[in-house]
Amino acid sequence: MNWILIMLLHSFFKGGRQIAKKKSMEKSMMAEVLLFYTLYSVVLIVLMTILKIGGDISDLSPAKTGLITMLMIAVKSFIIFIAWICELRSLQNLPVGIHGILDLARVVFCTILGVVFLQEKIGITQLLGMLIVCAGILMLQRFSDSENSVEDKFQVKYAMLALVSCFLNSITSLMDKKLMSTGLSPASLQFWYVLFLTPFYLSFIMVKRIHIDFSSVRKNHWIFLLALMFVLADRSLFIANKIPESKLIIMTLIKQSSVFVTIIGGHFIFHEKRTGYKLICASVVCIGILISSLL
Repeated sequence: MNWILIMLLHSFFKGGRQIAKKKSMEKSMMAEVLLFYTLYSVVLIVLMTILKIGGDISDLSPAKTGLITMLMIAVKSFIIFIAWICELRSLQNLPVGIHGILDLARVVFCTILGVVFLQEKIGITQLLGMLIVCAGILMLQRFSDSENSVEDKFQVKYAMLALVSCFLNSITSLMDKKLMSTGLSPASLQFWYVLFLTPFYLSFIMVKRIHIDFSSVRKNHWIFLLALMFVLADRSLFIANKIPESKLIIMTLIKQSSVFVTIIGGHFIFHEKRTGYKLICASVVCIGILISSLL
C-alpha cells in the first residue's frame, strides 16, 4: 500500500503541474517554458541531492549509472522532448475539456504496454475499475461544449498531437519501470534524463530561431513553480516504480486522481464553472481507482 500513497502524492503534484503549464504559457512562449523549466529542474535536483533529500551525490556519477543505462535514459529524454512539445502545442489550441478526454487515452496505452511487456494481468476488479475511471472522466467533460466559445472548436491536428503525447508518455512510463528494476536510484534517473532534455530544447530553439525574452522569463514565476512540481512529481513516481509490488496499470489509474487538483485549481485560478459537478465526477474516478487497487 505504500506505493499507492506515494502515487497519490505524485498525482497531487501532477495536477498542480497542469495548472502551472497553462499559467506559465500566458506570459511566456512555449519554447521558453520548456527550456527554463528544465534548467530550473536540474538545479533543484542537484540541490536535493546535495542535501541528501531522496538520494546521495554519488548517485549522479556517470560511472555508477553505466553507459548502457545512460543511453537508455537519453532515449527516454528524447521521447519526453517530443511528447512535451506535442502536449503543450495541443494544450494551446484545444479546449481544456477536449484535451482532458484525449488524455484519458494514456490509461489505455499503459494498460496495453503493461500487459504486453511487463506480463501484468488484468483482473475483473481492475477492468471494472478502469471502466469506472473512464466513465467518471467522460462525465466530467460532457458539459465542455456549452462552456467553450465559438472559436474553441475541435481540431483534428491538435487532437492527434494530444494522442501522440499520451502514447509517448506511456512508453516512458514503461521505460521508468524497466530502468528502476535495474537498481538505478530515483535521483540518478531524474538527474540524467532532465539534464539530457536541455540540449534537445536548446537545439529546438536554435533550429526554429526563437528569440528568448530573458526579462519576461525571469518575471514568470509560474515556470519555477512548474519546475518544482515537476521534480517532486517525478521523484515520487520513480520511488514508487522502485517498489517491486507496484504495477504500471494501477499506477496509471491512480494518476487520474490528479483531477481533483485541476478542478479546484481551475475554480480558483481560471474561474471555471460547475465545480460541484466536476467534484462529483472526480469522486467517481476515485471509486474506480479504489476498486482497481483491490488485488
